[in-house]
Amino acid sequence: MSSENKIALYETTGFPNPARIRAALAEKGALNQVEFIEVDVMNLEHRTEAFYAINPLGTVPVLRTLEGEHLSESTAITEYIDALFDGPALTGSTPLERGMIHMMQRRAESMVMDAVGTYFHHATAGLGPALETYQCGEWGNHQKQRALAGLSYFNQHLADRLYVAADAFSMADITLFYGLAFAEFAGIDIPAELTNLIGWRQAMSERACFSAN
Repeated sequence: MSSENKIALYETTGFPNPARIRAALAEKGALNQVEFIEVDVMNLEHRTEAFYAINPLGTVPVLRTLEGEHLSESTAITEYIDALFDGPALTGSTPLERGMIHMMQRRAESMVMDAVGTYFHHATAGLGPALETYQCGEWGNHQKQRALAGLSYFNQHLADRLYVAADAFSMADITLFYGLAFAEFAGIDIPAELTNLIGWRQAMSERACFSAN
């Protein structure tokens, strides 16, 4: 892929969803085939007319594709990356694998990543008053309990599995890994009794795609 037609990733360093895309690119061996464009969320760069033009929702990450389209939503971006680049499949190779991976990736997203995010933005100082323009602490704390229930679910799910979905590393593992990282950042610790989840996280942390971020 020549430098003239690189895809581009609009991201904010340190945020969990852009980190998911970097991990996917690293797993595909494609980090050097992408242009990375930093979006300064803390200075409201994601709320400018220029950024809304590429993503009306004003969120990162956003991928500019080879075709010149802009994709938001981490799952959609990962699916595009998986189809575009050679390397291990992250979204499955058979109909059953694809279904299982999509199902478990969505559970990791809704039960952990999104629940933690709601807690962080509503029940803590979050990203500060300039960005957290509406907060409902009661809703945020409810979502903290939902996140803790999600951690318990995945602890049980991983009792006899190496990976979150199917029999190989996938985007479901990436989502859960960064969901746990986000939880830690937000002050939600994995309860000590969830030994399967703690062990899985430790094993995943040794994977090259996570150290490449």
